[in-house]
Parts: sequence; structure tokens; C-alpha cells
Amino acid sequence: MSTQNFRTVEKLVQGHQTSDGAGVRLTRVLTQNLQKRLDPFLMLDAFRNDNPDDYIGGFPDHPHRGFETVTYMLAGRMRHHDSAGNEGLLGPHGAQWMTAGSGLIHSELPEQEEGLMEGFQLWINLPAKHKMIAPFYRDIPAEAIPEFTADQGVQVRVIAGKSHDVAGAVERPDTEPLYLDIHLPAGSSFTQPIDPGFNAFSYTYRGNVMIGDTSVPDRHMAILSNNGAEAVQLEAHEDARLILVAGKPLHEPIAQYGPFVMNTAEEIQQTLRDYKEGYFERAAVKSL
Repeated sequence: MSTQNFRTVEKLVQGHQTSDGAGVRLTRVLTQNLQKRLDPFLMLDAFRNDNPDDYIGGFPDHPHRGFETVTYMLAGRMRHHDSAGNEGLLGPHGAQWMTAGSGLIHSELPEQEEGLMEGFQLWINLPAKHKMIAPFYRDIPAEAIPEFTADQGVQVRVIAGKSHDVAGAVERPDTEPLYLDIHLPAGSSFTQPIDPGFNAFSYTYRGNVMIGDTSVPDRHMAILSNNGAEAVQLEAHEDARLILVAGKPLHEPIAQYGPFVMNTAEEIQQTLRDYKEGYFERAAVKSL
């Protein structure tokens, strides 16, 4: 496959340091100004803390409506509770897929008092026709995430979508997300097909990854060009690790107010009224 058949890097994004929840320090990489460009993805947070003061407060009860959250852990343990009665423990190399839909309230609290806490949270939009579906929650333990070893010792974990005929732990309609965790040994390369109509990005979390002529260093996101190519080629001159994410754009208006993502300002106002009136708790229980 010649180089013109591969996606290139349109832009590198480092993200900015912030805190969320009860003081959890994290890097917000995909922010609101990139939502249109990376439709259907709304947000990507990366966290890597070995100081308990930076994560111990976790994310106490907070609401969501209108999208899906995907949490993928590399290290550490987080306990999930929500207003629909779901509970789960997210551990190393496990994932959590939550469809907020019409609305629920949940918490994510660390179940450790020391050690490294590292991972990602990705927000994926829902189409207007599905924003008010019943909430859904699924824990995906590490052993339930399919993985394979490609040529040159490249290891690939398929959280969502499909890679080289290996189906992921999750497949979703409408946005058809691809979510891979890829480990590249020094001197290796890996080619991943991506639908040319999908938006895509990578995030390097160890080492340095070459995409075309662009070096993507640790803690940087690469927005991949929409150049009509059907694949991306990744190369590593040193041991490197990254996540690769792609999805089908919805091409719908986005109205966001904090943890609520709808299509219009009027829908946001209705959401705020519903939350104030306790609808989230009642609706979540009815969805069981």
C-alpha cells in the first residue's frame, strides 16, 4: 500500500491540565472546540496520577444525558454506582460502557489509597433519535476484551469495532466506533483500515509513534486527516503505546451544557428542568 493510501496527521493536540469531580487531576485532550471536527466524539480525558491526592476524591454523584461514556483503565481500580441500581468495579485493562440516554446519575470512586491510577474517558455522542433511550451500563473486565498479536509482535486490544477480523468487546450502531489499544515494539509497524468517511484520532501514552512523516510523542493526540485514505499506518522506533479511535460522524447540531448533550438549547433547558424535578432517578429506575 503506497503512502498516498494512508491517513496523515492534520494536527497535534497536547491537551490542557485541569481537574474534575472532587479534584481529580487530568488532561482534557478533546475539548468542545474540536467536537465538530471529530464528530461523533465529544470529549477525551486522559489521567495518569501516582499521587493519591490527585485522584482519591474521585467523581461523586453527577448526572449525564444524551451520550455515551467509555472508560478504559490501564492501572488502578474505580467503583461505579448509578441511579439505575448498577454497580461495577473497573480494574486494570478493563472498560466500562455507559449509555446515559434519557438520563441517570452515577459516581466513579477509586478503590485504592495508593499506587498509579491511569486511563481514559471518552464521550461519544448519540443521534437525536436515540438521545432519550433508556440508560444502559456494561462492565467489561480485562479478560473480556479481545486481543491479538500482529506481525512484528504488535499487540492490539479491541475495545470496540473490528481490527483485522477480530471483533471488539462492543459494537454500537449509528456511530460505529473503533477503539483500539495498540502496543508497538521498537522497529515495528501496524496498519489499521479505517472507513474513509469516519473521523479518527490517536493518543500516544507511551513512547513516540510515527504517522507518516509526523512524530506523535507521549501525551499527544494526533487528529488524522480526512484525505480519502482507507487506512492509517503506525510505526515505532522505540517501544510505544497508543489508543486509536474512529467513528462515523452524525452531522447533527450539538448543544452542550456540562454533562448534558442535546441538539438544541430548548432541549438543554428541558433537561435542566427534568434534572431539578428528579426525573433522572425515576427514569433510570423505570429502565431496569
